[in-house]
Amino acid sequence: MKTEAILDAAAGLFAGRGVNAVGMGEIARAAGCSRATLYRYFPDRHELHVAFVQREARRIGGLLPTDDPVEAILAALREVRARPELLAWFGAADAGTTAELAQSEAVVGMLGDGETARWLVRVIVSLLIVPGRDETEERALVERFVVPGVLGARR
Repeated sequence: MKTEAILDAAAGLFAGRGVNAVGMGEIARAAGCSRATLYRYFPDRHELHVAFVQREARRIGGLLPTDDPVEAILAALREVRARPELLAWFGAADAGTTAELAQSEAVVGMLGDGETARWLVRVIVSLLIVPGRDETEERALVERFVVPGVLGARR
């Protein structure tokens, strides 16, 4: 049994039921393994959540443009919104878990510079939990507030 198969099984369950509604036993069954096997790979649900978020952050990060921070943020939003297993993390029942995990070093540390990374994660999580009316409004918000305040020195 590979961790990828377990995370894939979890993804399907997250998409269908939400993140916090899914137990480790359900994930083990969906992955076709025992709970003991699952716990060898992931000692608890939090560790499974961290591994899932890190995997998906790496996947999305590999798809983003690197030359335009506004486009990168908007592309990240589009990618999450297009995938039910990711969008599930931003519903009302799971937003608290997402916010806590998003600010953890396990996630922020993947992005580099602590303060800037922490702020960018907050912006993206905020826009996923409380979206703008449309992408045009979100682009305007990112250009007006994020770029000058967080990324201005890098441009």
